[in-house]
Amino acid sequence: MTDHLRRAGLDPATQDRALRKIIAQSPPLMGWLHALRDMDLPDGWIVSGAIYNQVWNHLSERPLLHGIKDIDLFYFDPDTSHEAEDRAICRVTAHFPPTPPVELRNQARVHLWYPERFGQPYPQLTRACEAIDLFASRTHCVGARLAGERLDIYAPYGLDDLFSFRLTPNTILNNRATHHAKAERQMALWPELSLVPWPTEDALHSGQH
Repeated sequence: MTDHLRRAGLDPATQDRALRKIIAQSPPLMGWLHALRDMDLPDGWIVSGAIYNQVWNHLSERPLLHGIKDIDLFYFDPDTSHEAEDRAICRVTAHFPPTPPVELRNQARVHLWYPERFGQPYPQLTRACEAIDLFASRTHCVGARLAGERLDIYAPYGLDDLFSFRLTPNTILNNRATHHAKAERQMALWPELSLVPWPTEDALHSGQH
């Protein structure tokens, strides 16, 4: 049985080095990072499952692409027209392999369509990383990009939830349903995961998370 929790509870600098090593040892993820860099999108990041799924696969000794259903790419273009985003989406096909599929979204325009689709307001962002802050689970809040040959990591809540296989809610937005729906899918794929339930209304109002 693998020691999948061997990076849990370590200091932040050690966990950061561990994440960088896992990324560097993943040919698919490095290929996606190079492809994103070559697209030269403004403020472009690979986020979410393309990163944390590979961490779990590495630590639990599963195939690299186990459970990865798509590659989420964020960028930030002040041109918030649907047409400009469509042009960027079309460019993806020239830079990325067809599978897993790529989901590309301009974070400058999410506030324009999010309320109608999800029934709640969404803040107008000023950079792509601000969207990572808002994911339903803090565990999922991680992004990476290449700046030249330098690997940039963005993890606003640290990496211990990720390395602890612990799905922890992020209550900035009312994403209870998303937190639990994602957890149900992921726990079926990675049984090592544990779920921290969404806080009750009383706990939220009292400031306990």
